[in-house]
Amino acid sequence: MNETIPRQNDQRRCKYVFVGGSPRSGTSLLARNIARMQYCTGLKNTGVFEDEGQFLQDVYLTASAYGGSSRCGFDPRIHRTESSDLLTPENVARLRATWHSYWDNSKTIFVEKTPENFLMARFLQAAFPNSYFVVIRRHPVPASIAGQRWTNNITSLNRMFEHWLHCYKLFEQDKKYLQHVYELTYEDYVEDPNKYHQEIAAFIGTRVAEPPKEDTFRIVLQWRNPSGLRVPERAMETTSGVYSKKYFDRWSYFLTRSPFKGYYRYIARKYEPEFAKYGYSLVKGFVESEDALGLNSKVSALFGPMYCLGADLGALLRRSAVRTKGYVKRGVKRLLPEFVLNRIRQVRQSALLSKPRAEVSTVSARSR
Repeated sequence: MNETIPRQNDQRRCKYVFVGGSPRSGTSLLARNIARMQYCTGLKNTGVFEDEGQFLQDVYLTASAYGGSSRCGFDPRIHRTESSDLLTPENVARLRATWHSYWDNSKTIFVEKTPENFLMARFLQAAFPNSYFVVIRRHPVPASIAGQRWTNNITSLNRMFEHWLHCYKLFEQDKKYLQHVYELTYEDYVEDPNKYHQEIAAFIGTRVAEPPKEDTFRIVLQWRNPSGLRVPERAMETTSGVYSKKYFDRWSYFLTRSPFKGYYRYIARKYEPEFAKYGYSLVKGFVESEDALGLNSKVSALFGPMYCLGADLGALLRRSAVRTKGYVKRGVKRLLPEFVLNRIRQVRQSALLSKPRAEVSTVSARSR
């Protein structure tokens, strides 16, 4: 990879494509496919936890006092506009230099995916004037339940729905300030990915590349598997409509047969009008009769919040357990010399690379 930063007069030719959306909305898949287009370059592990916000991590090394994401280095809900104090000339220069140190600078279109991108689009547009934003939206049921599973259910479903709405409302407020925005939904994308690849290519001023003639593989770093997983490229660039079905089935179970169906019915009633504005429903298609949920009834002002409070307390206990486990694990690692840790990483990666091709393909298929 050429790590030379483009000269100042060449930077006018550069375009910066920021892919964003709520977590678990297909941002990783979308960004990988955009990065495959002609003249485009992206991180080899684009969409992997450690890569997200990498160009920001190197400039803003610590989370903000407001409790921002450690991966982004600051809270995009606070520092999200062109008036941010963080947009000093020195910081912007460092941002651009850091950005270009990660990419193939023989290309002219740079693709970065971090879900929070769409929450700080105005900030990014100020730092990278020739910015293009591709924002994907997915049905809140699979996005929220998948997000819960990714984080060990340390956030209640009530708060996941609330967060989904909060994020897209912020984006709606900011959208009018952006020069180049392309929006799509995950549901439409998986139905006809080629159509959207062509449209996005035209949007950013390039064209879709020819598919590779031979399978290529990459080592994908994972949050729970630091040594990585060797998977075929095609397995990471294929959309699937089946992926959401298990979450829809799960939500239908929550509403009809779960021991805690009172809680799920309450939040379905609570958020149904808000999600309807985006064309989504938490009720239609999930129950045989909408009357069973009592959508038109007056729910007790006491019981509904109590349901949510109980779920939030349960999530808090799980969150405390997960964080305690993380503290212990990091403490043990600090006791080991660096050469020992490096040796462990090398052994794990060697074992990974030596796996038979068929076995790797089977593992990657299961992981999807």
